Amino acid sequence: MAILDVLMDGYARDEGEDSRVGSTASLIRDGEVTVVVDPGLAPSRSAILDPMAALGVRAEDVTDVVISHHHPDHTVNVALFPNARLHDHWAWYRDDLWVSREAEGFALSPDVTLLETPGHTPQDISTVVRTDDGIVVCTHLWWMADGPAEDPYAPDPGLVHEHRARVLALQPALIVPGHGAAFGVTDETPR
Repeated sequence: MAILDVLMDGYARDEGEDSRVGSTASLIRDGEVTVVVDPGLAPSRSAILDPMAALGVRAEDVTDVVISHHHPDHTVNVALFPNARLHDHWAWYRDDLWVSREAEGFALSPDVTLLETPGHTPQDISTVVRTDDGIVVCTHLWWMADGPAEDPYAPDPGLVHEHRARVLALQPALIVPGHGAAFGVTDETPR
């Protein structure tokens, strides 16, 4: 089974001229595969790299990087991982190699797969991780545990709700949202 560690809890603070946003960044280890999900905006690069180092993982050890979508707050720091394949909704990339593939069901390892979950953007994907504690899903279908219930940037809000239902049908033990701390599903979880 895979091991998932949240490296940095994301946030979104609208404070006028001093607004701040950071994506939740996660580390997944499954055998020979080491994955970072959404290494985007952060207070500093060390906010991502130091927690990795504390777990005994160097940037050069990362085999794969997954971005949930192409917004800068989820992609800015992908180049920190020089040996990794970069995964998005329709391909993976390394150096100048572009390998087209469907994201749906693509397995990075035996316990880490991608799902197409359009909602926040038409190109969103989620990362599904099988751990000893159950299924964990890294996804931007939720910004934080408490919402927003309606994604303010979703071009088709119905897709958010459709794919939230799809993720919840997996009965995840934990959801790692786009801009907040990981959370367990409750009756208050926005559907």
